[in-house]
Amino acid sequence: MKDRQLHLSMLVVALSLGTAWAIRGQFGHEHGAAWAGGIGCLSLLLVAKRSDWYTKFFSATMAGALGWGLGGIMSYGIVVGYGRADDFVNAYYGLMMLFVIGGLYGYIGGGLFGLALADTAKNPVKWANLMVEMIAGATLFYFFMIIEFEWFMTPPRSEMWATCFGAAVALTWFMIRHQQNSALRVAVFSGLGGGFGFAFGNFLQILGSISGVKFNFWNVMEYTLGFFGGLGMSYGTLTSSWEKSESSQKKSSVLFPLLMIVLIIPFIMWQQNFETKRIYDMLIKINVLDGSPLFALSEWSGLVLIVVFALIWFYKYYISQPGNVIYSYKEVHTFFVAHLSLYIILSWIITGALISTYRPEQYLYAINLVVILILINKTQPSFASHTIGLRKWSLNMAGIVVFIALLALIAISAHDELKGAQKRFGVEPVEEVAK
Repeated sequence: MKDRQLHLSMLVVALSLGTAWAIRGQFGHEHGAAWAGGIGCLSLLLVAKRSDWYTKFFSATMAGALGWGLGGIMSYGIVVGYGRADDFVNAYYGLMMLFVIGGLYGYIGGGLFGLALADTAKNPVKWANLMVEMIAGATLFYFFMIIEFEWFMTPPRSEMWATCFGAAVALTWFMIRHQQNSALRVAVFSGLGGGFGFAFGNFLQILGSISGVKFNFWNVMEYTLGFFGGLGMSYGTLTSSWEKSESSQKKSSVLFPLLMIVLIIPFIMWQQNFETKRIYDMLIKINVLDGSPLFALSEWSGLVLIVVFALIWFYKYYISQPGNVIYSYKEVHTFFVAHLSLYIILSWIITGALISTYRPEQYLYAINLVVILILINKTQPSFASHTIGLRKWSLNMAGIVVFIALLALIAISAHDELKGAQKRFGVEPVEEVAK
């Protein structure tokens, strides 16, 4: 029964982060990833049903959101193209590098979220020290790996994956030094889930593209990253032991994370995506006449919704609160549902799904939300202490590497050269071709 509850809780988090990450496909970059990562963390706080975690749900959500969002600086468009190659070396390289990129998304996101859960008055996390160490690690690793050694993953695209790798190494060293074993466990499982999800999603995208079915299979790849990342993050959290946090916190400590989650991240996402040209191209594509009021409505309605929701949350979760803040399950649940719903609505606006059905995958987000709401009410608190030794870790990692190799073999046997395919190896340098 306990394992069944654990699996149900993991499924809820996987569906939540998978749905949000698929939505993130419309917005991209750090802001889209941060919003999606925050939704995954919120769902995990709900299934955990720990009242001491509700009190700090904004700070924990912000930590997870910033961690998942940091990965948004990485470029992976060409890496996806490597996975579409028709030879094993390039295809396997593409899938494995997507495993690395997805792993960095999940590792940093899960690690920072885990540290926020472990942060108590008795054993506080030294956040300032951590940020300095992660920035230093990111800078050093980028300098040596990219500038000095030229270990390029995606030439000629950005190699910011090395920055994230350096930040992840610094985060690991911080958790080890401060004996944050539970947070480290969350980071590892979240990273494994995100990495496998990205590689497996690329494999599904390849099969989908050769199937002839008209569907946004790129969105499938995004969904699997979030789904398996959510599985890993929730497993790591729910199979670890955590100290009890304070039952209340000072009102002043809520202000910054609240503003980050409800206003700053959403506003940046709107400002970077709801631009006139993008709205114009989308509406013309679905045959809306130039000059229609829908142009201005599509561009500005997103900002209006964000501001309105932000004002509601600011009053409910800050102004109306007494000196010491205590939040309940119901309050966290309300915010989770509304925050995910707003993300879905913004996706519908930017894609024109509110007035056209040319993007059928958009409506699957609403179906996912309904399923999540049904299942989340059936979850019960389920924490279990599971330990995995170094030998088993090594075997599991080797199994993943071999399984991804098998996916690459299946993929190249299923198609010839695909549109958008890229080759990292076996291609003559430009100088040689010119001769």
